[in-house]
Amino acid sequence: MSQIVRKTAGGNAAFHNFHNDYAHIADPNERRRLALAEIDKAPFGWYHVRAIVVAGIGFFTDAYDLFAVNMVTSMLGVVFWQNAVHSPGKIPSKADTAIKVSTSTGTVIGQVGFGIMADIVGRKKMYGLELILIIFATVAQSLSASSPACSIVGVLVFWRVLMGIGIGGDYPLSSIITSEFATTRWRGAMMGSVFAMQGVGQFAAAMVALIVTAGYKESLEAAKTVDKCDGACNAAVDKMWRIVIGFGAVPGCLALYYRLTIPETPRYTFDVDRDVIQAGSDVKAFKSGAPKGTPDEITRVRAKQNDAHQLDIPKASWRDFFRWVSKWKNGKILLGTAGSWFLLDVAFYGLGLNNSIILTQIGYAHGDSVYKMFWNQAVGNLIITCAGAIPGYWVTVATVDTIGRKPIQIGGFVILTAIFCAIGFAYHQLDGKALLALYVLAQFFFNFGPNATTFIVPGECYPTRYRSSAHGLSAASGKVGAIIAQVLIGPLRTRGASAGSSDSPWLNHVMQIYSAFMFAGIFTSLLVPETKRKTLEQLAGEVEGTPEYDPDNVRSYIQGVEKTA
Repeated sequence: MSQIVRKTAGGNAAFHNFHNDYAHIADPNERRRLALAEIDKAPFGWYHVRAIVVAGIGFFTDAYDLFAVNMVTSMLGVVFWQNAVHSPGKIPSKADTAIKVSTSTGTVIGQVGFGIMADIVGRKKMYGLELILIIFATVAQSLSASSPACSIVGVLVFWRVLMGIGIGGDYPLSSIITSEFATTRWRGAMMGSVFAMQGVGQFAAAMVALIVTAGYKESLEAAKTVDKCDGACNAAVDKMWRIVIGFGAVPGCLALYYRLTIPETPRYTFDVDRDVIQAGSDVKAFKSGAPKGTPDEITRVRAKQNDAHQLDIPKASWRDFFRWVSKWKNGKILLGTAGSWFLLDVAFYGLGLNNSIILTQIGYAHGDSVYKMFWNQAVGNLIITCAGAIPGYWVTVATVDTIGRKPIQIGGFVILTAIFCAIGFAYHQLDGKALLALYVLAQFFFNFGPNATTFIVPGECYPTRYRSSAHGLSAASGKVGAIIAQVLIGPLRTRGASAGSSDSPWLNHVMQIYSAFMFAGIFTSLLVPETKRKTLEQLAGEVEGTPEYDPDNVRSYIQGVEKTA
């Protein structure tokens, strides 16, 4: 039996004394339920907006750093391969692939590592560390140079792996922190808004590239082609890529303080740290904008000792995790979220590799001078981002809590299957306008479809004690798909092309391969539960009388002896 809980002193308008609200309730499980209900049923307020902005700026930075490299590699070719024997002024394809794949490799490590650690030591202790790593590695990249001992590719690959680890950590942390602080009614929109900052980051990367190109216009116009860009032109391009990369650290610096001072999520404090008093106080702290709740310390420690053995939620452990995931009811969900993300990213990142082909079709791939070439490249990327990607993200935000996650994901995979089939089987019959239209539609339904929902659902459908780990594993499987697209499938498009040619004779077959991946995504999506307007505790199987209820996810105590319910 729990000891009698006495009222404590303290508390004011800013730091509400949560403990006194429920001091008359001896059962810690009931106090937990009432505290979480405050979060679940809270009206949408500024504290929700603050959580979205703090998490969203991280995703803005992630997307900026990931997509800016598409424009930076062409600048690197001008600076570091000016005297190359073959194709002077252009980066070799192997170097280009190494720089891009290194980020995805680091991201896989970060997603798994940070995901697991956030379940072990807490969300708050890990949140902000990944942003520090991103900022440090970004600044280091912008100051990199080649040397006799190490090429510029080796230096950039090293820093981009480290940056990728930080970016990877941001996926599970931002998702689950937003999820665990969100109101049930608008949880999907809040998580979708965080993810939608990717589109804004892509836009910003193209815009910064456009601005620096305009700033060095006079120097760039002196050279008609990249192999003639020497002297002042070469120096200008060297400054340009460093500015474009370095700017990615600015938004991260602005968000760092708020990430380091965000409260621990009450759900983690309840279910993993098993501190009922602190968790309840943190609910009030979050709503008031304070970094942490401040309950009476003596009462908190005493209650933690008395209440910990009474909590219904099983204690996290590796043994419990493998027992939990070995049940098909739970394992199929992890298979569904990880498999869907893997299949999606093969095509999503694979299509991104072919941006240059689309830019060629709309007349934004070349120019009569180095200035026009970089200008057209930036403008073309702005057009692609604004036409399809950004609208898709925000349509998801507007509809995900009404239509639901599962219909959006399955519908997206169905439509993307049709689009890739159209591009793949009718490629040689399509003119430039038709190809552009299909490309824009693909970008729209990626983001108003599985690209958004594969991020949202894993942050909702798992128990708190394993939510971050499961999200990290799901996200990492997606990045493995991205690596396969970049290393194995992407190069197939040049199969059959003559040496030194930039033609893509096998592109139609690559699109057919992507359609097969999209078709498979329909079936993995069937394994994913609908999470719309359901509490995280219901989705974790803790609420009796619901279809999701799983007695193995709660415990009961009879005369102080633990038994499985």
